[in-house]
Amino acid sequence: MLITIIAGARPNFIKIAPIIEAIEIQKQKGIAINYRLVHTGQHYDKKMSHDFFEQLQIPKPHVNLGAGGGSQAKQTANIMVGFEQELMQNPSQLVLVVGDVTSTMACSIVAKKLNVKVAHVEAGIRSGDQTMPEEINRMLTDSITDFFFTTTELANSNLKKLGVDHEKIFFVGNTMIDTLLKNRARFIKPEIWKSAKLSEKEYFVVTLHRPANVDEEDSLSILLQEIARLSRGLPIIFPVHPRTAKKLEKIIINYTNLHLVEPMSYLEFNYLVEKAKAVITDSGGITEETTVMHIPCLTLRDNTERPETCEIGTNALLGTNPEALAPAMKKIFDGKWTKGKIPVLWDGKTSERIIRSLLSANIS
Repeated sequence: MLITIIAGARPNFIKIAPIIEAIEIQKQKGIAINYRLVHTGQHYDKKMSHDFFEQLQIPKPHVNLGAGGGSQAKQTANIMVGFEQELMQNPSQLVLVVGDVTSTMACSIVAKKLNVKVAHVEAGIRSGDQTMPEEINRMLTDSITDFFFTTTELANSNLKKLGVDHEKIFFVGNTMIDTLLKNRARFIKPEIWKSAKLSEKEYFVVTLHRPANVDEEDSLSILLQEIARLSRGLPIIFPVHPRTAKKLEKIIINYTNLHLVEPMSYLEFNYLVEKAKAVITDSGGITEETTVMHIPCLTLRDNTERPETCEIGTNALLGTNPEALAPAMKKIFDGKWTKGKIPVLWDGKTSERIIRSLLSANIS
């Protein structure tokens, strides 16, 4: 069996690393399985791409499509044109996509038009918010997927409501957590630890990149002002996403405890998260990592496709109104934040279950 694996953006790299390792283990046992790794080039910044491959020990991609940035439409088109040529020149029995980025949706469409089956890792999650590009990517991908690998029972339920045959749904867990658990002992102390004089549980980590939080300079300025005001003087480490950096250039930042830094590698960033007092974010994946590491997480979004991080884990959905931060921050300083539990099957063995399922499935 030859599987074409798609990677295009930071979350993809984290999710494919353990899947490739699981394939290699089966190969060593003499099982007839192999893969071709396709990097679409959706993320082209070194910290957002190369470092992840290097640190997570992901083999060099067989090809990089070099899709680059641009609008949603332009990026989708570039990926589809490049991947169509790639798949025609290097046919495979299955295209495996992960998550909900543009590459996931674009490569799924190309595969199905070429009559190649698609496996979607992290299928079935929904935010219910179609203004999010990721939600459209999820919906379109799941509408044409052949094998659905899910992270939670809720995702299973979402798929069944859509009429997906239960035999095509595989509840396997979370590959992001496979990567987290494997690499936790390898986390690297970043330079900012020394320069900002950080100490464990005495600083906050912030990540912001979604339009609702960063597109309007005034709103972003007010949000940062509120975070700085409520931090009680503790350092705030803010690795700045390229999208957010463009907006920050137009804002006057004069908070002495707010440290704007370049995007970090996986091992550096998670070192900070693991030792932080709390994380303030609008990311989805980070809420999963904080849940497993039992770190308080304040999510500045009106909805989430990962409700288990709120119901079971350490995440709280605050919305996009900065006024919601005050009571949440007080709860953290008072030591009353929920400790949280780890969702079922988030145990570091998800990728093994995925590959075993594919080997037993009918993919001809």
